[in-house]
Amino acid sequence: MRGLACLLMFQTHCYDSWLGGDARNTSFLHWSQRLGTLPAPLFLFLAGISFALVTTKLIRKNQTPAQITRTMARRGAEIVAFGYLFRLQEYLIAWGWAPFSDLFRVDILNIIGLSMIFMAVLCGLILKIKSSEPKPSGISSLQTNARGVTESGRNEPEQTLGPEPLSKTIEPRAPVATLVAASIAITALIALLTPPLYTTWRPTRLPWQLESYIDGCHNLGAPQPWLFCIFPWTAFAFAGLAAGFILFSDRGRERTVPILTTFAAIGSAAILLAYALDHSSLQIYSTYDYWHTSPNFLMMRIGMLLMICLLAYAWTVWALPTLSFSGSGFSRPESAIPWPVRFSPLIQLGQTSLLVYWVHIEFVYGRFSLLPKRAVGIATASRGLVEIFLFMLILSIARPRIAWKKIAPSRTLERAGLQPSR
Repeated sequence: MRGLACLLMFQTHCYDSWLGGDARNTSFLHWSQRLGTLPAPLFLFLAGISFALVTTKLIRKNQTPAQITRTMARRGAEIVAFGYLFRLQEYLIAWGWAPFSDLFRVDILNIIGLSMIFMAVLCGLILKIKSSEPKPSGISSLQTNARGVTESGRNEPEQTLGPEPLSKTIEPRAPVATLVAASIAITALIALLTPPLYTTWRPTRLPWQLESYIDGCHNLGAPQPWLFCIFPWTAFAFAGLAAGFILFSDRGRERTVPILTTFAAIGSAAILLAYALDHSSLQIYSTYDYWHTSPNFLMMRIGMLLMICLLAYAWTVWALPTLSFSGSGFSRPESAIPWPVRFSPLIQLGQTSLLVYWVHIEFVYGRFSLLPKRAVGIATASRGLVEIFLFMLILSIARPRIAWKKIAPSRTLERAGLQPSR
């Protein structure tokens, strides 16, 4: 899914930057930009899923709620720092014509990092509340025997089967239902608050550097649709958080396909409902802007993301068992079906998504653009898109051969879920 987000991002940026003249007035560019509404939701949604995965692991390692909150919030802060570092790089490369205000422009990395901080606070609060609830009397250390019956430090003999005892301590479990419900509630709240915060409730008394995080106004005096801000974009991360806790729960790990199928069914229903509401005469907001602030837009995109989850799983596990490339060569994933071996460019790009995002911007929008900006036709821009794709794929393959472990930030990327850990 992350590799698909990279591919959609490449085509959106390339055609937007390079097409010029009559090519900018074609349906081709129109549909290219329609596809461009998916990469950011995909990245944020997957950040939420990765967050749920890491948090679940920390819970099973008996980390306290305070430790989990600090760990995940610190990782979010590191990603925010990466966002400012990226802006600084862009400003220095464009020295001489880039305005100083560009250093404070809110972009996707800033929002991914802030989303992680918000999710850390939410999960920490819920885990703290749940851990403080009184436990059933008489239960100190839970154990399970061969029949699945729980026992607490009694002097009864352990049930065994053969020479080895089957008793084991139960792993700590996340309060999945509470976490999922809270994540969905936050998603809905963000969606509902977005329209007024862009219009009648705009926090105009704040400095524009802070207001921009709420409505993306930057220093232009009005919300800008091309910027990423807390409302509504963090809602995609919380939707991913809910999906992630379901997927990585004990039942989710045992019933992956039924759960993903349910996701797809819910996604289909969400798409139909969003379409019906968008075409309904009933409106609850004074200003309705489907593409930028409408809750219907968010519902439609979340529905698509839930359907993509099933399609990506089906493609990866059943249709295209792959080998992953590393610095030491190819290795087969444990879950791969022993079918004919193929190489998956999307999986490869997804493993280094932050790297290719960081680099490709300069060769599309920056000083080192491969083609003249807004000056070529569809055929030439398509050729440039293929070149960008191949260049980024080569960079992605070459990356494992570099000793990134000696560079501290590389660990940060893995922790943030922006690239998988080894």
